[in-house]
Amino acid sequence: MARMPVRPYHHGDLRSALLVSAERTLLEKGVAALSLRELARDVGVSHAAPGRHFKDKQALLDALALAGFERLAKELHTADAHGLPLEARLTQLAQAYVHFAVTNAELLEVMYTRKHDADIDERLRAAVDGTTTHFVQIVADAQERGEMIPGEPWTIAFVLGAALHGTASFAAQGTLTPEAAVAGIPALVHHLLNGLKPRENEQ
Repeated sequence: MARMPVRPYHHGDLRSALLVSAERTLLEKGVAALSLRELARDVGVSHAAPGRHFKDKQALLDALALAGFERLAKELHTADAHGLPLEARLTQLAQAYVHFAVTNAELLEVMYTRKHDADIDERLRAAVDGTTTHFVQIVADAQERGEMIPGEPWTIAFVLGAALHGTASFAAQGTLTPEAAVAGIPALVHHLLNGLKPRENEQ
């Protein structure tokens, strides 16, 4: 009886191929549809092969979260224009965050679910911190120039983060379209920087 030929694997980097497949499944079908066995079938390897890289589904989710935070950090780094005035710089950075959030809603949910767990490893913790660095630094720079109130920079940046994440959540729930969420960021940043009390020149 002839043996069935083993299906060749052409990707070269199985771990990366599995993550690409996992993120596609996540975005199309949600986290419940993720399965190491199904991923193996999708990339054309034996059902045991993913176990060499991910011991279980949680390990896969951790890897997805890490990749997501690293990608978000790169996008924020690219968007952070140090030479711009405060409001323009903050707006550009905030739009980059919200654009990432609304186009990767399911991935963002995995990222933030894992973010607050006490047992995350150091690489994931460092990647999480990398996404807040830019906003905290903008606050610290603005405080040094006298453009923002004094106080703990991280606490002030948290206010902005809450507003941005809330905007992304409205988009994920369908209250806002993704386009409207991104388009509304300049006004949101303006109100955060200037407050909501009427000013004499705006009454």
